Amino acid sequence: MHVDHHPLIKDFPELRAELQRLRQEDEHFSRQSDEYEALDKRICRIEDGIELLDDVALNQLKQGRVALKDDLARQLKIAAGQCCGCGNGCGA
Repeated sequence: MHVDHHPLIKDFPELRAELQRLRQEDEHFSRQSDEYEALDKRICRIEDGIELLDDVALNQLKQGRVALKDDLARQLKIAAGQCCGCGNGCGA
């Protein structure tokens, strides 16, 4: 069964400019986004059966991917002048 990747650009097309800028200008963000992309690809390889890993370890990887994506999304939203997702309208 083929599993789709979840690249950041696909999940945040409206923040494309901020994503590109942060990848070039912010070393921490760039490192995190590279880590996210590598983790996403690894999860897809596991789900496709190319790489073997037990369900518990796979779920831990998936939880790590979600946490990393949430952090990256907050950074992207702040860079775009939007609320980080806190609900308090911090970027408005």
